[in-house]
Amino acid sequence: MQEKRKTFEQFLVDQKYLTPRQLSTVHLEVAENKQSLEASILSLKLMDEERLTRALAAYFHLPYADLRNQNLSKEALSVISQETMENYKFIPFAKDGNLLRIALTNPSDLQALEALEFLAQQNKYRIELYLISKTSYQDALRKSRTASAEVGEALAIMRQNEQQGKKKDEPKQPAKTETAGKPATEAPITKIVDVVLRHAIESRASDIHIEPQENDLRIRYRVDGVLQSSLVVPKVVHPAIVSRIKILSNLKIDEQRLPQDGRFHMDVDRRSIDFRVSTLPNVNGEKVVMRILDKSGGVPTLQDLGLDGMKLTRFKDNISKPHGMVLVTGPTGSGKSTTLYAVLGILNKIGVNIVTLEDPVEYFIPGVNQSQINPDIGLTFASGLRSILRQDPNIIMVGEIRDRETAELAVHSALTGHLVFSTLHTNDAVGAIPRLIDMGIESFLLTASVNMVMAQRLVRKICLSCRKESAVLPEVREMLKTELKNLPAEEAKGVDLKNIKIFAGKGCRICGNSGYSGRIAIYEVMPLSDKIKAMILNHESYAKLQELARAEGMIGMKEDGLIKVLKGITTVEEVLRVTKE
Repeated sequence: MQEKRKTFEQFLVDQKYLTPRQLSTVHLEVAENKQSLEASILSLKLMDEERLTRALAAYFHLPYADLRNQNLSKEALSVISQETMENYKFIPFAKDGNLLRIALTNPSDLQALEALEFLAQQNKYRIELYLISKTSYQDALRKSRTASAEVGEALAIMRQNEQQGKKKDEPKQPAKTETAGKPATEAPITKIVDVVLRHAIESRASDIHIEPQENDLRIRYRVDGVLQSSLVVPKVVHPAIVSRIKILSNLKIDEQRLPQDGRFHMDVDRRSIDFRVSTLPNVNGEKVVMRILDKSGGVPTLQDLGLDGMKLTRFKDNISKPHGMVLVTGPTGSGKSTTLYAVLGILNKIGVNIVTLEDPVEYFIPGVNQSQINPDIGLTFASGLRSILRQDPNIIMVGEIRDRETAELAVHSALTGHLVFSTLHTNDAVGAIPRLIDMGIESFLLTASVNMVMAQRLVRKICLSCRKESAVLPEVREMLKTELKNLPAEEAKGVDLKNIKIFAGKGCRICGNSGYSGRIAIYEVMPLSDKIKAMILNHESYAKLQELARAEGMIGMKEDGLIKVLKGITTVEEVLRVTKE
């Protein structure tokens, strides 16, 4: 006689997912709220959704999948229409030849299984079923909607609305047509803007560029420091898109001749995102650039940022001093502010008062008093710094030294017992000295106040999912040996110049076929030793300062980058791209 199959609730008890007592509580919840067994387990928080889905997969003898943080195969998604996926609650996520991997949320849904059987017969596919949670399905479904497809849908609705508007007899019902037509036109534009913002965040973009061309509107994302074309839409929607962004940012809609700056906030997938908006009139219309600031991301550590070896030791020594100034230099977008946030994360203790003056506040750090400048009402770095000195600070962070007044106040603060951190726009660490002198800071004040200068750049990291060892060309081998032959022992740890190996990303769906994913900083750290201070007081040249700094163990950003190449973190091309003079 065939053994009767266990019910799912019996299976949960037998496999120790639930105790008999917990199951009784679930039965009461089911009876009281008239909901399913699975919904009751989740509402009582006896299991989380993914664990419950794993148990369900084991019960039905199906493999479990989690698509929440996965990139889906475009080839697989093209097999089934969006409407079918939404109707039957399944989604194709991988395709290998005629093998199609499909994830579904309900293995008991006969209609869905019949639809899949029909699909397999029609196209001669072998189908492999996986079980996913409803959250995982919703996340995957959202990712499957490409930006161009979603924008295309919105444009189609817009055209349809326009045609309907033309058919209406306007003289008979002028008021009705005007009020009814307005929301209909606005809704697709709102959707287009939302799609652009959401896809930028999902693509890990740092900036969104909305650029009017002669005949169309181009939308580009900056991902890992490189601009990538994302969308091209008809130019007719350009004024409406710009107006929508201006409304969100509280800018003047009718002002199209002057540049404007603003910001707005959105919560996307439980993440707190700020957008810093800048508009600029050009010959084809207004260009809009939006900087994406993800405030929900935690502050990274110095090691996460790429600081190691003797550079890390020297840096930690100087940020531990009770007073003085530490400067981080580099061009816009080189990660200076993030480095300073990492420092504040280390120094943020209950016994110190940390006050910052930023433009804008990019991360929120609990326990740190963060202030944002507002030049429109006279709150500049200089005026703000004066006020900060009356706030009894131990540590001050000034977002940027832009002028003589701010530089003088920062030096004064460092000389009066405060630890000051700030950024400066120079090409390298040594270049900060002549820059400050050029701003009007006397050399004797500079040597008395500055503890250390650090320069940095950002390089793209090789994608770990498709990283492969690559051949070393003779000229690359020679360049690596020449550049790294005089490395200090502490920096040379883990570097083998006799057995040189380099890596590269082949490109995969996780990195968008670029071969890179994420960025890491390359650094040069120059503490102001007594010899360097003597040279500054004697007004020695930039070249002599550079020579002495290297003699004292400073390695340049290029060398630090090449060390990271040999460790398999980045590529030679990336290092040369950001360090070429």
